[in-house]
Amino acid sequence: MNSLVGININWSVFSILGILTLLIPGINIFTYFAILITLHQFLLLFYTIGFGVPIRYLFGALMCLQMLLGPTLAYNIDLAKIQMKIPAADYFSYAIPAVICFIIGLHVSCKKLEGEFLNKEKINDFVDSNTNLPFLLIAIGFFASYIAVLFSSEFSFVFYLLGGMKFVGLFMIIIGSRKLKLLSLILVYGSIIISSLNDAMFHDFIIWTIFLGIMFAIKFHISLYIKAFSTIVFIIFAILLQEIKKDYRNATWQEGQATGIETFSNVYNENQAKEGFLNTSNLELQIVRINQGFIITNIMRTVPLTVPYSNGEELKLVLIAAILPRFLSPEKLTAGNQELFIKYSGLSLRKGTSMALSSLGDAYLNFGKIGGAIFMFFLGLLYSEVLKAFYRYSKYFPILLLFTPLVFYYPIRPDCELQTILGHLVKSCFLIFVIFFIWKKQFRVQPAES
Repeated sequence: MNSLVGININWSVFSILGILTLLIPGINIFTYFAILITLHQFLLLFYTIGFGVPIRYLFGALMCLQMLLGPTLAYNIDLAKIQMKIPAADYFSYAIPAVICFIIGLHVSCKKLEGEFLNKEKINDFVDSNTNLPFLLIAIGFFASYIAVLFSSEFSFVFYLLGGMKFVGLFMIIIGSRKLKLLSLILVYGSIIISSLNDAMFHDFIIWTIFLGIMFAIKFHISLYIKAFSTIVFIIFAILLQEIKKDYRNATWQEGQATGIETFSNVYNENQAKEGFLNTSNLELQIVRINQGFIITNIMRTVPLTVPYSNGEELKLVLIAAILPRFLSPEKLTAGNQELFIKYSGLSLRKGTSMALSSLGDAYLNFGKIGGAIFMFFLGLLYSEVLKAFYRYSKYFPILLLFTPLVFYYPIRPDCELQTILGHLVKSCFLIFVIFFIWKKQFRVQPAES
């Protein structure tokens, strides 16, 4: 628990923000504690950036953003309030304990953020001795991304994971090289910008940008003021991107305009010419988008009143889908499965639309409020134990911790399906095990004698 209570954050800032929170109209005991927990997690994340790759704090901050802060704002804003299908007290009486249990699970067996602090000296030595390896990983990543479309979904996912090697290679260059090689940075992040524009899907770009900022903060030991400025710029950028995304999709999906920078720029200029992005109605729409809690309220309205608790049966399907390959379980759940979502949420979906019950929703529909909170504790503990395993082996393989963003960049998103999250976790860990087992002589270093 030292990683949860022993980190030095600015308690004066926390206290001032906590007092200012009391001035919010309509604040009550539930929403007040929801905001305090969110502030705590975001401050932990903020103050830790630059010292390591704070996977646990990213988990906590993003979970609080979508399950606590988003719903808190939704209950107090008319546009978003209609989404919430049960009273705030009913929702938060489950969401707050469940999120707290998840955060405790992430930290209860962790002493000093094991699996998150990089040994820069060892990484530098390794990269100096293997100067071609980062570029080889980047090349493998590009090749895998290119051929992934040639395979079925089950096999394409393997190449999708291998495509993430280009980010690992780039992070090796950033952390381990004496000089930053801008061409590699432009190639790798230029590729994800292009793919995001082509698909009109920007989640991967945002998450990998967060990890890039973390790597730069580690590399250059940025000051507190630069970190604060960068954080504000990123938040504004993310808000603008989310708003542009809606109109960009309309332009490309509905109107048939070509995907790319030109259409994206035209959409931006058209919106600026109207009323701009940072206006009241657009900000209210952003609150709707970060409010994953509205799905939970629909689940809690449906279960157990209309549909009984699953008592682990739905979770069994999720685990089978996450662990077993399709050739061993041909009938396992598919990504974006609408049947279970409609059954347990009571919501109807248009064909081609995909929404997720989320881990918090799966926990509740299987085990109720108390059992769901306990499940979230063990889910957090699972993620922490995976990080600790990476930490244990990093003394033999110093670059291993640079692979943790590849393992967790998808699971840290609270709005995703549990079977997809766990499937990504299992497959990525297995893939990394195979890579390091086959090429262990190339990756292994002699641990220093204590």
